[in-house]
Order: sequence, then C-alpha cells, then structure tokens
Amino acid sequence: MTEETRPATAWALLLRGLRRNKAQLAGSFGLLSLWQACETLVPVLIGLTIDRAVATGEIREMVIWGLSLCALFGFLSYGYRFGAQIGFSVVQREMHRIRVEIAAHSLHPRGARTTLRPGETLSLATADAELVGQFIRSMGFTIAAVISIIGASWYLLTLDLVLGLVVLIGVPTVLLLTQAVTPAISRHTEHQQATVAEATGVATDLVRGLRVLKGIGAEPVAGARYRALSGRARDASVRSTSTYGAMTGLTDGLAGIFLAVVALVAGHRALSGDITIGELIAVVGLTQFLAEPLGMLGDISAHTARAHASARRIVDFLGTPHLVPVGDADLDGTGLGQAAELRLVSVAAPGLDHVSLASRPGEVLGIAVTDPTAAASLMGLVNGSLSPDSGDLTLGGFPMAKLTSRARDEHLLVNPHHVDLFEGTLRSNIDATAALSSHELDRLLDASACADVVSLVPEGLDQPVTPDGATFSGGQRQRVALARALAADAPVLLLHDPTTAVDAVTEHRIAAGIRELRGDPASRRTTWLITSSPSLLAQCDRVVLLSDGVVAAEGTHHDLAALPAYAEVVLR
Repeated sequence: MTEETRPATAWALLLRGLRRNKAQLAGSFGLLSLWQACETLVPVLIGLTIDRAVATGEIREMVIWGLSLCALFGFLSYGYRFGAQIGFSVVQREMHRIRVEIAAHSLHPRGARTTLRPGETLSLATADAELVGQFIRSMGFTIAAVISIIGASWYLLTLDLVLGLVVLIGVPTVLLLTQAVTPAISRHTEHQQATVAEATGVATDLVRGLRVLKGIGAEPVAGARYRALSGRARDASVRSTSTYGAMTGLTDGLAGIFLAVVALVAGHRALSGDITIGELIAVVGLTQFLAEPLGMLGDISAHTARAHASARRIVDFLGTPHLVPVGDADLDGTGLGQAAELRLVSVAAPGLDHVSLASRPGEVLGIAVTDPTAAASLMGLVNGSLSPDSGDLTLGGFPMAKLTSRARDEHLLVNPHHVDLFEGTLRSNIDATAALSSHELDRLLDASACADVVSLVPEGLDQPVTPDGATFSGGQRQRVALARALAADAPVLLLHDPTTAVDAVTEHRIAAGIRELRGDPASRRTTWLITSSPSLLAQCDRVVLLSDGVVAAEGTHHDLAALPAYAEVVLR
C-alpha cells in the first residue's frame, strides 16, 4: 500500500473493500438476491397452489404446483448456500488484507509515529478489521432485502392497489424512523472500541512487565489501574450494546405494527371479495416474510455505523506519519571508512545545547551523560525518530534525513537499552538470516557473554524463546540482544547501557569482548557506547562527558576519572 492508495477517509476504506472485490461480490450478491427473491415467491406460490389446485381439486395442477414449489426451494437453498459461501470468503480475504496493512504500517522500517500501545494496535487488526469486513457481508444482505421488498411490493400492487400503496408508503417510513438511533450507535461504538483497545494495551503492558511489577511490589497499583480501565470499557460496551438493542427493538416494533396493518387491510379486502382466499394467504405469508428483509434493512444502518467507527480508527492509524524521514541519497561507492563516520555539528535538541561530536572510523567512543534526557535525545537523533532543533547530523558525510532507508540499515545500527526478543529460538533471535558460521557465532557469543545463556540447557542455541523472552532474566535478555547487535556487524553501532542488568564480572567480560570485536582500527568499524559503566568506558579509545547539554570534557577514562563531574557519573 502506497501513500497514494491509502484510504483518506473511513468511507473510502469501506468502499474500497467493495471495489476491489467487485467480481466475487457480484456473484455473491446475485445469488443472495436469488435466495431472497425465491423467499418472496414462496407465499405467492402457495397462494397460487391453493387457488388453482387445492380449491379446484385438480390432481394435475397439484403435481405441477407441487413440483414448482420443490424447484423454488431448490433455488432458494442453493442460492443462499453458495452466495453466503462466496461472501464469507471475500470477507475473510478483505479482513486479512486490512490486518496486513496495519501490520505493515506498524513494522515499516521507518516506523510509525503513533501513541497506541501494542494491545491497541492489536485491537485494530482484530475487532476493528472484523467490523469493516462484516460491512461487506451486510451489503449483500441489504441488496437482497431491497430486491425482495421491491418484488413483494410489485406483487401487492398488481394484486390490489391499496395493499401495494400501504407497503410502498410503510416501508420507507419504518426505515426512516429507525435511523434516529444510528448516530448514537456510531458514537458509542467508536468510544467502546477505543476503551476496549486501551484496556487491552494496558493488560499487554502489565503482562510484559509482570516481573518488574513483582520486583517493586507494584501489583496492587497496576491492578487498580487496569480495573478502572476495564470498568470504563465494560460501561462503554454496555452503552454500545444498549443502543444497538434499542435500534433492534425499534425496528422490530415498527415492523410489527406495519405488518399488522398490512394483514388487517388484506383481511378486509378478502372479506370484501376483492381478493381470493389463496391471495389472502399469499398476502399474509408475504406480510410475515417482510419482517426479515425489514429487519435486515434496519440492521444495515447499525452495522454501517459500527463499521464506519472502526474504519475511522483504522484510517487514522494508517495515516500516522513515519518516525524516520528518508531521502534518496545512498552510500554505495563512498567507501566504508567515510560511511563509518557519524558526526553531530552544533546540534540542539532536548538535553543537548549545540553539541558537536564526531568519531573516527574504527574508534570505540564512550559517551557519559549527566542528564538522561541527553542520552534519550542522542538515541532519537541517531535512530531518526527525533529531528534536531538546529544543527546537522551526518553519516558518511551525508545529512541523515537525506539518506535512504537502505543506506541507514546497511551502515548504522542502534541498539536501545530496552530491547525486544522474538518468539522462536536463541539462534533465530541472534542470527535471523543464518548467515554466520559456527566460528563467527562462537566469537560473538563469547564477546557478549551470551555463551553462558546458551550453555544453560541441552538445546543450546536451539532452545525456545517465548514472546519477548519472558522466561529469561533481564541480564540474559540484554546479552542476547547484544549478541544480536554484534552479529549485524554494522559499520556504525550505537549501544545504550547494554550491561545494566549483569554482574560486575560479566560486565567486564562483555566490555573486553566488545573491544575485541569492534575495536580493531583495521576493521574501520565505529562504536558509540552511551553508558556510565566504568568497565565499558575503560575499553573506549576516547570518552566524552556531556554535562548540562554541552561537551564538558574529553579524554580517556583514566584521564577523566580525576574530574569530580565525571567521577560522580561513573564511579558512584
């Protein structure tokens, strides 16, 4: 899906589903219309059978009309069976397409600038996508209902003008009166979906952070927060369902009154001798049957209102801008050394006051910060999710904002402090493309101290990993994530506090391992370490101290250790 083809409005999204499935839907709607037309003809055919066979006692007529009824029910049954089957298939495919679009936007290499939690995004791809898909299905039943009402009205007009006019006037009146509840259904549905999605997002966050919550004893506070959100979601669902129930009740009540009027008029016309007994039976049968299409037409407004609310939520999400701006500049042919140069020139951002910072190819650069905001800004600037207020950020001599996504991915890797592991195995989390040899794997496992994690179970690298690595400790997850980052062997690697959850001995081993893998000047690989760990900073070629938003000092870890500001950050 490109920017040009992305639906701009909720109606555009709903109508797109009809447009891009028009061939299959034409067949489905045609068969469903055949089904409803046959349903309409059932009471008519029964009335004709009574007048022409039962009343006359003609065996031949009885056989003819009996076989006609059998044929009619055959068309009726198979028309619905195959029409519904085709329609259901279309709905499932369309819901799948919408889910893929939501997933693609969420997982786009440039990211999506959205405030939705993972659980809320999941709700878009499930509940909201399902309501949009059901809109397509309801359109088929709506068309079939309209055709059946038109057929019934035509028959009643040809049978008796008064009956026909009652139906032609009554049906639109009933439908117009039922639309009074539609706006409320749309509002309540949108609010319901939003609150349910928020509660789902919080529940997902609580499950992911259960270990931390238990560690700090915050389960009661987290539970109270979720109960409050869940209560609001419950109340919103009750309001939405109550409004929908009011719509259904209003439709059924008005339809019942209308159909009773039709039956009374038909009975009077039969007593007057204007219609036959068979025609009276046909009219009464049609009157009872009309309750079904009238209910369908009443429901379509409610279904459409709910689908429109969900479609608007999906369109709003798909319309969120990407996190990372890109251009058309590439780094091919510039040479690895130049491409491995990351430079900040008088950059101003939250926590940074016109900072100039650069690294040489092959250098391990340590960055110690007194303000966590500065560290967060550095990470955001380098990964592209934050634009500087002023100044320039370049990679390989090119402004970052002008580089293609491919250039960023091939030459730069940012490994944040909080990392995600994925369901699969340790091997698939570390070497997803299976491109590393056994020797290369062993080297980076040793460098990241991840070899300890591998050796814990007989399966080794093939041990299963649950979603988000929930069965691993914080230190184990950090080591797996570091191994994955080292496995990428990016020309420029930015690591943010990669060892905060490991013990001092392991941290010392990791520091030496990073130095061994990334510190060879001949490799021309550049590494930035944003950390306060003395073990890591001691392995850096150069350390920069950022204090009060500016570069306050520069040198080796040993040189800077005598400075009180530096010692306060790294030696506490």
